[in-house]
Amino acid sequence: MTYSQGNKLILFVLPNLLAICQFTTETQVPPWVFKSSFFSVSKTHDELSIVCDQSLVPPDVKKVDNWRAFKVEGPLNFSLTGIISSLAKPLAENKIPIFVISTYDTDYLLVESKYFISAKEVLMKICSIKE
Repeated sequence: MTYSQGNKLILFVLPNLLAICQFTTETQVPPWVFKSSFFSVSKTHDELSIVCDQSLVPPDVKKVDNWRAFKVEGPLNFSLTGIISSLAKPLAENKIPIFVISTYDTDYLLVESKYFISAKEVLMKICSIKE
């Protein structure tokens, strides 16, 4: 099953500003992360990355602040294809960089706050957006 323009996605705007943090692979997930209303933890051979409410991140942590998130209404079937590309392509055409997080049920598209209004305007042409 492929996503097509005939299917209008619904996006929800998450309310909090997010930070994208980087740690070494030996780092344990800090306890403050679990206080976040939204967080994502990814560990690879190269790094531990955490996305969470920026208000909880201590100042000494390596991070990039001021990200906003759009949540794709889910749950999404694993057989669907093209959802992220349908969102990413018009944003890329408008020179809006993204950071994507996928979960079992859905996808989250993050943009820096400085691009949020522009991203929202672009995405409103192809999606319904709820705040």
